[in-house]
Amino acid sequence: MSLQPERIAALGDELFAALRERRTLAPLSSREPGISIDDAYRISLRFLEQRQKQGEKVVGKKIGVTSKPVQDMLGVHQPDFGFLTDRMQVADGARVSLAQAGLIQPRAEGEIAFVLKRDLRGVTITAEQVLDATDHVSACFEIVDSRIHDWKIKIQDTVADNASCGVFVIGDQHIDPRSLDLAAAKMDIHKNGEHLASGLGSAVQGHPAAAVAWLANTLGQFGIPFLAGEIILSGSLAPLLPAVPGDRFEMTIAGIGSASVSFEA
Repeated sequence: MSLQPERIAALGDELFAALRERRTLAPLSSREPGISIDDAYRISLRFLEQRQKQGEKVVGKKIGVTSKPVQDMLGVHQPDFGFLTDRMQVADGARVSLAQAGLIQPRAEGEIAFVLKRDLRGVTITAEQVLDATDHVSACFEIVDSRIHDWKIKIQDTVADNASCGVFVIGDQHIDPRSLDLAAAKMDIHKNGEHLASGLGSAVQGHPAAAVAWLANTLGQFGIPFLAGEIILSGSLAPLLPAVPGDRFEMTIAGIGSASVSFEA
């Protein structure tokens, strides 16, 4: 049985307050044992609505928990989905203040970002249609974060929490997605000069465009289209890497480009 609208609103408001106050909450899934993914999505919309009231604008969407290493790390075995806003984006090479960005327990992940040139609407979108609608792809760091205590999340928790999104950084190289095999593209991440992770584009549902198609179709079931100009994050190619003040992350994806970000308190 679905949660009542007033409970949906209250939980969305709790998540918004936790973001603004940089604190964590007990898992929603433990407090509301009957919570469904549909409930969680509606909670995320309330959370987003509160952010929009503060002037944030939606600039894209994201899929997460797509690769097996991330699923195993978090104990969540299906993808999540959420929204990107303009205030989540920081410049390539930026030094991010955890306090100013509202980050609590951030982790860095490397992925491929798609920027659309045409709308995608419906529930039968294919990977080929995603490639046709994409203006370019770029290297991307997403800094995921959770308002749920100690990352003890189930799929309902992360969907409600806007797919555990924190901030994101997109590299300045723009590449035609048909100019290379995205599934074979190799990513390498260095943290403080040390190589820590590698991954392939195939880590996300076999191909990044397949992951984007899944997201388009999933949101299409809720009547949410992809729009021209939007940024779509296709999911992490390697396990998540904890980030603390003083850390610097650098990432390259062969044939696509690079991105970097560092952190301070």
